[in-house]
Amino acid sequence: MLLQVVCATINNMYYVYVLREKVSGKLYIGYSQNLRQRINDHKRNKVKSTKYADYRLIYYEAYINKYDALGREKFLKGGSGRKYIRKQMSHFFSDIGQE
Repeated sequence: MLLQVVCATINNMYYVYVLREKVSGKLYIGYSQNLRQRINDHKRNKVKSTKYADYRLIYYEAYINKYDALGREKFLKGGSGRKYIRKQMSHFFSDIGQE
């Protein structure tokens, strides 16, 4: 019974993710219920915002509640949220020389 509940929860997750453009270092923050499909859409230039650029997934968070995920996406898109990303991933940004 517990396994069924866990599997049902995993299948109904909501994701907030951060992509980084390889050349410019520009960050893109998004939300999706199907992270794998959404990343594939970005790679296949099906997303207007990231079309014609080479973005790579560098961070994501998973939520059980849709509105928690949407709230987090909104926060991360703001100034404090972007600072949080830089601090949370400081070793990554340091390694690539983009502190």
